[in-house]
Amino acid sequence: MTTADRVVVGLALTLIAWLYAAFWTQGKGAEVAVLVNGVESQRLSLAQNQLFEVAGRLGTSKLEIKDSQVRFVASPCTGKQCIHAGHLKRGGEFAACLPNGVSIYVVATRTEFDAINF
Repeated sequence: MTTADRVVVGLALTLIAWLYAAFWTQGKGAEVAVLVNGVESQRLSLAQNQLFEVAGRLGTSKLEIKDSQVRFVASPCTGKQCIHAGHLKRGGEFAACLPNGVSIYVVATRTEFDAINF
């Protein structure tokens, strides 16, 4: 490996580290927006731990805010993909119980870089 090769590899690694820091490490969430049938029904702070219920088309979805994270705890849907989405904490993260019409979206001053836009 020549000196020029080492310089190119070093610059490439530096660029990759900078891109990671610039686009993937920002945007810790401050609030969660709760949407029912596509309409925002409430906005809650992620700073306060709480368990709350949201009425949807099929029944009640239970959500939990704990340690600055939010998640679905229970929902009346059959597949339970909303529960399997796990804890959300960064801006732009999203989970939904589509059969019940309930979704949550983490709001931050700067959202994470993502290929999904809505």
